[in-house]
Amino acid sequence: MTKPTGLFPRAAGVLAPLSCLPARHGIGDLGPEAYRFVDWLSSAGVTWWQMLPVGPLGPGDSPYASSSAFAAEPLYLSLQGLLDMGLLVAGDVTGPRELKTGNVKYGHVHSYKTERLERAFARWRELPEDGSTGRDDFKAFCEREAHWLDPWCARAEREAEGDDRDRAADRARFLQFVFDLQWTSLRAYAMERGIKLMGDAPIFVGADSVDVESHPELFRLSADGSPEVLTGCPPDGMNPDGQLWGHPHYDWEAHRDQGFRWWRDRMARQMRLFDAVRIDHFIGFRNAWEIPAGAETAADGHWAQTPGEELLDAIQDELSGLPLIAEDLGSVTDEVLALRDAYGLPGMRVLQWGFSPGSYHAPHAAPLNSVCYPATHDNDTCVGWWRSLPQEERKRFRAATAGQGKSVARDLVRIACGTRSHTAIVQLQDVLGLGRAARTNTPGKPTGNWVWRVSRADLSAPRARRLRELLEATDRIPNP
Repeated sequence: MTKPTGLFPRAAGVLAPLSCLPARHGIGDLGPEAYRFVDWLSSAGVTWWQMLPVGPLGPGDSPYASSSAFAAEPLYLSLQGLLDMGLLVAGDVTGPRELKTGNVKYGHVHSYKTERLERAFARWRELPEDGSTGRDDFKAFCEREAHWLDPWCARAEREAEGDDRDRAADRARFLQFVFDLQWTSLRAYAMERGIKLMGDAPIFVGADSVDVESHPELFRLSADGSPEVLTGCPPDGMNPDGQLWGHPHYDWEAHRDQGFRWWRDRMARQMRLFDAVRIDHFIGFRNAWEIPAGAETAADGHWAQTPGEELLDAIQDELSGLPLIAEDLGSVTDEVLALRDAYGLPGMRVLQWGFSPGSYHAPHAAPLNSVCYPATHDNDTCVGWWRSLPQEERKRFRAATAGQGKSVARDLVRIACGTRSHTAIVQLQDVLGLGRAARTNTPGKPTGNWVWRVSRADLSAPRARRLRELLEATDRIPNP
């Protein structure tokens, strides 16, 4: 079997949002359970921990509708970490029983954690301003990240009420600084154990984001600041009206005039967090679906070309490489594939779509330079998928895999690991063989997504051992 080299040797990963970890304060965070998860991945022989975006959560608690392409979500901060810094006391981190297990209850989590983050900030402000309290590191962070941090904090100040306006910007800076500290520590721990972190960068940003607010010249906006045209996807077999996302389109001429500085900064920020990044909706680097402002559906849109080569050249120049994965799903054209291949970017294959005649995603069709998934975060779990699969596709699945559907998650994980793709990435739910109730996201469903959490008991040593045996058998544990 040919073994690729470089950034993507033959390996495997697990897709698990940070939010899904079993932390005791209601949502996965950068605390002890994240370190335990890294240990579990290492014991299983896994190389990549793929996350979803870690920016501020947007409407519907979505990580893909963030108010900033640079800032981080404060709910992911570890209260235990703040206790270790001396900014909380033991009573602050006990945690109510109802938050310790079960799905994420965002409203309750937000109320509980925000109060304690405020306590930590108040104690931080009381500390003497000398090197022993981390103030020098704080100042260095604020100076390094000022290009996005200052606009982020200015918005926090404007949105605050009454007397709190005076401290809102400082609090926002403090929370982003603590995230940077906790993230850097976790990433170093993962690196020591052979675990690499993979991020996810949505190509577009929201109309109400700080990015649009602070750089309106980089977006196609009307005089009143509203988008001239909206983003989305054209109609297809699953969505007869298409998908209307509602983000503003970029003014590519303005980006070109600035040497793609905003994109350079954005991707440099991502690479301070991750070892590789999946570009969500990579198609938009070649062409984008433009929908007139005010349209009720995406059906009236049209394709418009985007300067993918210039953009990728700028990113490559900034990063001295392209540690990117192209999410090349949807309305893929030969031009999109040519752009992906010209820069040597791995694309994606999704096995749940691989059992119809002539499928692009068929297991035997996966090329070496690709990342193979049984399913992504937008798919049903493999168990849920099987229960709704048409009989004809079930027949093809059985014939192609010798699987009978009784252990469909295990079958698809095994098949993904056996493909030629240099990387196989599996949803944590499918490693565990869970059903539809554990689904991460249902596109088009505005609420009730992003809530599933794994239990600590599910991350057992026997499960890690079985996964490691599979990865060893399929040559997916790289040599040290």
